[in-house]
Amino acid sequence: MSDTTHNLDLPFIMPSQAQKHVTHNEALQKLDAIVQLSLNAVLVAPPATPQEGDCYAIAESATGVWTGRSGRIAVWQDGAWAYLDPRRGWRAWNAAVGRLLIHDGT
Repeated sequence: MSDTTHNLDLPFIMPSQAQKHVTHNEALQKLDAIVQLSLNAVLVAPPATPQEGDCYAIAESATGVWTGRSGRIAVWQDGAWAYLDPRRGWRAWNAAVGRLLIHDGT
């Protein structure tokens, strides 16, 4: 059995696991970012002053702390970037241009 769910990569609480609340809270943070996904924008570099919950699609040729993370989703949570791998068929609203994006799997 895997440690995470297949589609959303949410962590399972495992038998006899210590600090179960940490795993549960990690799953809630992922769901908070993924469900009704709304991107602030598609950027190559992180913004200078992100706000809690800000969400960005990382563009090709990413720079700074996003280097090597092109194609992923960056979410500012608890003062740090969390990265999500979008799956084929995920839909996200790009608030910067007012357009719906659908991930084609590439």
